[in-house]
Amino acid sequence: MKLRCAVIEDFQSVSATVTDWSPVTDDVEIVTFTEHLASVDEAAAALAGYDIVVTLRERVPFPAELLARLPRLRLLVASGMRNSAIDFDAARRHGVVVCGTASSVTPPVELTWALLLGLARGIVPENEALRTGGRWQSTLGADLHGRTLGLLGLGKIGGRVARIGLAFGMDVLAWSQNLTKERTDEVGVRLAASRDELLAASDFVSVHLALGDRTRGLIGAAELARMRPTAYLVNTSRAAVVDTDALLAALRDGVIAGAATDVFDTEPLPADDPVRTAPGLLATPHLGYVSRANYETYYGQAVEDIRAFLDGQPVRRLG
Repeated sequence: MKLRCAVIEDFQSVSATVTDWSPVTDDVEIVTFTEHLASVDEAAAALAGYDIVVTLRERVPFPAELLARLPRLRLLVASGMRNSAIDFDAARRHGVVVCGTASSVTPPVELTWALLLGLARGIVPENEALRTGGRWQSTLGADLHGRTLGLLGLGKIGGRVARIGLAFGMDVLAWSQNLTKERTDEVGVRLAASRDELLAASDFVSVHLALGDRTRGLIGAAELARMRPTAYLVNTSRAAVVDTDALLAALRDGVIAGAATDVFDTEPLPADDPVRTAPGLLATPHLGYVSRANYETYYGQAVEDIRAFLDGQPVRRLG
């Protein structure tokens, strides 16, 4: 009898088209789920009959409560090599092997600049006006050359964002709690003395921090108030780094000129969420990692993970 594998959160129905599943289909029945599993109860009901689950990023948490309700589960494959939504201790207790895949930093870097440029040049409102017969030229673009780009985080993604900023002729500052001058010198940017100094000095602030106890809520009302009223904030990292309510208030009250985000406290974003109608906010539905090449890697290596597990030699184990 074949094992059963659930490929969940495949909103765009691409998992079957971006890779070849034939290395495992003699042994495994593949079933794709295109709708979001929004709760532990929904996930438990949908996945109880599966031996393998392939999940996308951190869209569906796998806490101990859910793992306890999936008695058949033996392999959980998550895209990427880091996942804060899986209880690895519980997985071990229940005999579940957890494996990951590679993930490129290129797509989120490119999306960061798409959002930043979209904000700076008013791309969305100008396009909407052009398509609907509105005013011809209604915004005044914000220049990048000679302006200051402040980066919260200078890791793999932040470092690449920094180099593009330098290519635009921007003065690039960076700060994080563990950032060293050696790292900023390596990238060719300036080290800010503090978070508050970076916020006060920057025309554009972009967030590139992992979510943890020290970064959760790092940008709240007080921090937004330190930014210039002409400044813009971009977050393609994790929603919880920025206090959403504080950001919405800052946009409403004109504390900052605008913001862009690709990440949200609840995903998919509820239809009535105030984020959808916030003034001065450019928002995209968590597209940072969503590119054809990245999906080819995710699902291609998921097939490899399943095949290796079936052969008794799991690869890319997590936790």
